[in-house]
Amino acid sequence: MRYDVEVSGFGSHQSGHLCLLRLRQQMFPGGESKHHWPKLCLNTLKWAKKQGAIVGPAHTGWGLNLTSSNLPTYEVPPFNSIGANEFIADVTHNVTGPNGKQVPAVDFLSMVDTPYVWELNIWYHVLNCGFRTRISGETDFPCIYGERVGLGRSYVKLDNKLNYNDWCEGIRLGRNYVGDGRSHIIDFHVDDVEMGTNKSELLLDKPGKVLAKAKVAALLKTKPISNIAKRHYSEKPYWHIERARIENSRKVPIEVIVNGYPISQQEIIANGKLQDIEFEVPIHYSSWIALRILPSSHTNPVFVIVDNKPIRASKRSAQWCLEGVKKCRKEKLRFMGKDEIDDFNMTYDHAEMVYKNIINESVAD
Repeated sequence: MRYDVEVSGFGSHQSGHLCLLRLRQQMFPGGESKHHWPKLCLNTLKWAKKQGAIVGPAHTGWGLNLTSSNLPTYEVPPFNSIGANEFIADVTHNVTGPNGKQVPAVDFLSMVDTPYVWELNIWYHVLNCGFRTRISGETDFPCIYGERVGLGRSYVKLDNKLNYNDWCEGIRLGRNYVGDGRSHIIDFHVDDVEMGTNKSELLLDKPGKVLAKAKVAALLKTKPISNIAKRHYSEKPYWHIERARIENSRKVPIEVIVNGYPISQQEIIANGKLQDIEFEVPIHYSSWIALRILPSSHTNPVFVIVDNKPIRASKRSAQWCLEGVKKCRKEKLRFMGKDEIDDFNMTYDHAEMVYKNIINESVAD
């Protein structure tokens, strides 16, 4: 095991906890305690990305509470806790990387540790705006789950022997799927593009049909585990293959997702055996595609780019993001020190401007 820094008991505690992987310098300059760390998440992210870290919010769903079980939903959450709250603004920013080039301020969102609707909803909306944040599995042990580490998992495809730096790079590139370890979606391709390779981009000259395929497996006990499937999604365990079981059968659905919505599904027998699946997917404009067994496993996306146009898949998603920025801004202002107020305002002004532009550029409601 290797443990990098989770910024939780530091200045950014109220703004949101961050996972900072592959740090070279683990103490923010200017002091030797937790008190001198930035309160604005973006300032911590800038420092981490400058040294080549892989970064993202921890326990994404906290503060993104929703009453709806729809996915996606257009209900705007409170943005009032320590999950991926300031992410809604941070994702619009590029910052300076270790070689001086501009890189995304956020690499991934953490999954599996909090209710899946709260986690996936914000991710689907920002993907619809054209951002390319990936997902990674998380276990906040022992704070959220006390039973073990590895409850939320990332399965990264590596070309050579396992080492930590390559594993982190696989997270950044989206060469992984996440889940509870009870189902698996392996070798996800769209046409000849494998998830996490070649920028996860499939280029089309014009609208058309593509083929999404993978090898999948899941494992259910013959008889249902009592009560898990009947629990509300906001009750533990948040991600579990039992929630995917079709009635009293030993089958689960695997769905293909386009721009946040399932467009087709197949049922597989959850007996632990690998099975080949494929879906023919119509693409009308630049879009993202993923596979999921909900709520047990989820791939990262493959981006299908039509006629070199950016993904602007949903005006409603962009509007949701804009409303989220405004709400988060009101919630987090009170935590800022005088030395960060100007940075805070610039961060949120920029985010509002970006989402307003995306609303105008969106090709679908």
